[in-house]
Amino acid sequence: MFSRRTMRILSLGSDRLLTTEPFFLQARRPDCRAAPVLGIMDPWPEKQGESPMSVEARLQALGITLPTPAAPVANYVPWQVQGGLVYVSGQLPLLDGTPQSVGVVGDTVSVEAARDAARLCAVNLLAQVRVACGGSLDRVRQVVRLAGFVNAVPGFTQHPQILNGASDLMVEVLREKGRHVRVAVGVASLPLGVPVEVEGLFAIE
Repeated sequence: MFSRRTMRILSLGSDRLLTTEPFFLQARRPDCRAAPVLGIMDPWPEKQGESPMSVEARLQALGITLPTPAAPVANYVPWQVQGGLVYVSGQLPLLDGTPQSVGVVGDTVSVEAARDAARLCAVNLLAQVRVACGGSLDRVRQVVRLAGFVNAVPGFTQHPQILNGASDLMVEVLREKGRHVRVAVGVASLPLGVPVEVEGLFAIE
């Protein structure tokens, strides 16, 4: 189960919890438009002639607060910059260093809860990228690739639906720059017993 604090981080509004109907299925502004491919709704579309909203402003509008990035739990670095690319190590659904979801998908963890966990992994990815960019996510040119690992029971096949939790967040925050290639695979176990881990590759200015 996620704490109420975690659910506020995951939600698109500071007072909306994911235990209720998802924000993009709730009442929308009349000028909302569907984002292609993933089919999510853009709650604050930019109108022709308007200056683009900064990523930080968009995070605030979406009610998302990026946490302090988690420190590595073993002998590796959380991110590496090479040739205009930021390689980010796999992120877990952690908040203040504590797993917010533990278990196996298809057994003790539902698809919906695992999707929320993937979303929190994506929040943690962006927190790492912001540090790598010197504090400004406006330097992100494109989310190039996400790779997601799902701790699931044998025979489980809904890995893509779970990773949509991470993919949707990237598009909500970074718009077209958030669209990416992706792999979603099942594994027998993950660190700390979490159900999902997500790593990412980002192009920056």
